Amino acid sequence: MPERNAIPQMKLKKPLNGREAALHVLMQVWYDKAYTAIALNRVLRQTDLEEQDRRFATELVNGSVKAKGTLDFLIKKLAARPLQKLDPAVYCILQLGLYQIFYMERIPVSAACNESVNLAKKFSRKGTDKFINGVLRNSLRQQGPLQDIIQDDMSLRLCHPHWLTKRWQQQFGEAETELLCQWDNEPATLCLRVNAIETTRDAFLQDLREAGCDAEVSLWCPDGVILTKSPGLPALLKKFPHSFYVQDESSMLPAPALQPKPGERILDMCGAPGGKTTHLAALMQDKGRINACDVYPHKLKLIEDNASRLHIDSIETALQDGTEFRADWAENFDRVLVDAPCSGLGVLRRRAEARWTKTEAGLKEFPPLQQKILENGAAYVKPGGVLVYSTCTIEEEENQNQVVRFLARHKEWEQPGFSHPRTGETVKELQLLPQRDHVDGFYLTLLRKKF
Repeated sequence: MPERNAIPQMKLKKPLNGREAALHVLMQVWYDKAYTAIALNRVLRQTDLEEQDRRFATELVNGSVKAKGTLDFLIKKLAARPLQKLDPAVYCILQLGLYQIFYMERIPVSAACNESVNLAKKFSRKGTDKFINGVLRNSLRQQGPLQDIIQDDMSLRLCHPHWLTKRWQQQFGEAETELLCQWDNEPATLCLRVNAIETTRDAFLQDLREAGCDAEVSLWCPDGVILTKSPGLPALLKKFPHSFYVQDESSMLPAPALQPKPGERILDMCGAPGGKTTHLAALMQDKGRINACDVYPHKLKLIEDNASRLHIDSIETALQDGTEFRADWAENFDRVLVDAPCSGLGVLRRRAEARWTKTEAGLKEFPPLQQKILENGAAYVKPGGVLVYSTCTIEEEENQNQVVRFLARHKEWEQPGFSHPRTGETVKELQLLPQRDHVDGFYLTLLRKKF
């Protein structure tokens, strides 16, 4: 990726169409290190675009971010300038143009080229429009041979970094790696968890259908709803402000596994932005006390805002680093949730930029961090109490191996088992894999401290 070279006018001009909006988002993702979904929502809120243009911008952004590695390969092959020397706006415009040419068959190549040139004229330096036009026209002349190279390379074809596809091939084999990458490349569905304090799932489903949505129940969580057609999240929040929380199906599983009861004291070690915390509160009928922690004040504010929106009173936030032991909490909680920071390799479909920002070496950072948080979380549990350990990754070192090491160190803890969310059978742990289970990758287990 090219070095940052700020272009002030990018922030001054309001996007007038889908391509301009997409360019604004890509600039924020690659140069301000913004999350794709957050940057996209922020930019679209600032526009007056029609729904068709908003959908086009969304497709352009998500597709271009997911295909970054392949688009970088194409730019390197087609441009006379080194990738690192490209002006940031030029780099992002080339990404968008090449994505349209190589991945969006319904877009005429003439439109992809001409509109990319127009973006360059508006958002980049004088003369770069000719450079962009030359690169894109060159891509049309070489499209066949370049497509052949892409098809022969799994990482380029499936839009994942080489280190990751190699790692998954060793772990799952080639066929499952292909399915896993395909899952990551599919558009993520909108999943909602019904706020049981305010409504029931059946009542909310009826409300959604009357609002013109197509919705179905989750097979994994009794409070889950999957939307296949909706007017968009802002409209849903406006119409049903207290009835739901946006939450992936997999991340709905830890709270029921912990089985919180009314009147208990619960600790959520890594609570922000509040999805699992508010789920715990709903399951215990908002009776009792939940301490929800994070290391950043602005993230605690997210928990508080979500609790307020959902009309939940039982949550108390705490500015607390999970790796630092707090003596006054020792053996003070009936139940503790450790939804640990992790590599997030199970949710790459929803975090489009993450596949390119993570490194294989970086995976080693998580197990020591998780161990510290798990050790402290365990120390806060009363004798006879329970703890759920969970992550949104598919890495054994962060999941099964982490738990094996913990149990070896702590003979006073056991793995009693819990009910599988779909089959009802008792299982010691649950590792969800997208290519097999058709939900985001996730791990969880239940641990109990003996009396």
